Amino acid sequence: MSLLDFFKEPAVAEAITDKKEIDKKYSHFRWRIFYSCFIGYAMFYLCKKNIAAALPSMSTELGYSNLELGVIGSSLYLTYAIGKFVNGMIADRSDVRKFLPTGLILAGLANICFALSFFIFTPGKFTFFGLPSATILLWVFAFFWGCNGWFQSMGFPPVAKSLTYWFSNSERATKWAMWSTSHQTGTFLAVIISGFLIAKFGWQAAFFVPGILALLVACWLFNRLRDKPQSIGLPDVEDYREPEKIKKEENSVSEDDGMSYIQILTKNVLTNKTVWALALAYVFVYVIRFGTEDWIIKYLVEAKENSLELASMKLACLPLFGFFGTISAGVISDKIFKGQRAPINVIFLLGVVLCMLGLYLNGTGTNFLDSLFTAVTGKELVDVFKVNGSGVLDILLIGFSGFFTYGPQMLIGGVCAIESSSKKVASAVTGFTGTFGYIGAMLSGLGTGFVVDKFGWNGALAFWGLSAIICAAICIPMCFNKKQA
Repeated sequence: MSLLDFFKEPAVAEAITDKKEIDKKYSHFRWRIFYSCFIGYAMFYLCKKNIAAALPSMSTELGYSNLELGVIGSSLYLTYAIGKFVNGMIADRSDVRKFLPTGLILAGLANICFALSFFIFTPGKFTFFGLPSATILLWVFAFFWGCNGWFQSMGFPPVAKSLTYWFSNSERATKWAMWSTSHQTGTFLAVIISGFLIAKFGWQAAFFVPGILALLVACWLFNRLRDKPQSIGLPDVEDYREPEKIKKEENSVSEDDGMSYIQILTKNVLTNKTVWALALAYVFVYVIRFGTEDWIIKYLVEAKENSLELASMKLACLPLFGFFGTISAGVISDKIFKGQRAPINVIFLLGVVLCMLGLYLNGTGTNFLDSLFTAVTGKELVDVFKVNGSGVLDILLIGFSGFFTYGPQMLIGGVCAIESSSKKVASAVTGFTGTFGYIGAMLSGLGTGFVVDKFGWNGALAFWGLSAIICAAICIPMCFNKKQA
């Protein structure tokens, strides 16, 4: 049996005709699919964002420069960028129940191999054709982290397919926003757990433990997940939830009837100007997102002399605030802007710019909160709360940078892309925008490492802030076209 046969979509089951049974099954499986996608994707992040906490220890122990560390991180983004679109096209016609767990198993194994490679190619032990073992290890790290990137790219497309087919148009943005907090949940857990493991057992443990957990969770996902509703005898979700809109929906997609998958893909993705604009904007969203997620700990350790534990706790505020930013962006765009996403994207991106400016000003030695607290109370902030104003402001600025980044991250490459395309290529269009996003992530890794080595950490803050400005500029024209995102 070939690999494609293994992943092949299950056949449509005999339709259930009893309405009570349909209601019961839909109620059960919609909730089941949602929490399975949430937990599964959070687990993917546990096997991806663990490297952020490991970077300072790897730099100290292995002597790698910021640019060399950027090479390792960017290897994942390069393979993820390619894999997300390729796996998106495969996932559109694959069984979610098999495709998603398989990707998680392979990502877990890649993490384990990444950690094991240190013990095989221990720096300082040997040379190979004149290359020191530290250099060899660098490229072995890049190889396994690149493999992890490809396997990670098998996670989002089947999730996008599941959310599209199990939740109708009128509820999809809210449900997508709720699911999208799995990014923040996974990042939060990765930073906290990895920081603890590194402090107690060394940086290798931050890859061993998530890798083993991924194998266990993948087995559980195979039990929980199902493919489309039709694969278990249920009607299409629009037929079930919005029967009064069926004719309207049918008319809106009638142009795709009789077209092959490649024709639908070409029409709705490859030649869709709105999708291309969203993809370009997504590049800069990911420069910000992964720049902050991957490098903030190192920034705090080196620029502000925070301990690894304190820096990890501060970074944990980024996905924590991002959780609420994601929900807020989805709800506000639905309820206040009546489905228009572009205004929210612009507002949130300008918020990112302000956060980067705040971090820059907070690094100049001016502790605004200290001065304000002393002026109002006559006491020192550090004496009352055992923390200085600089530390409080760091927490708020890092947290709100996550709040303002995760909203556009959820909307631009997910909801906006699907609403600007076709349900029949949901995995492919999100994979397409995701490909550009991870090109941005790759540029973020290399670009941040370069500017830090050349210009210091203020260069990194400027790099991320400028990316937010460019992204907002791309989104502004969409505010004036209701047919676009």
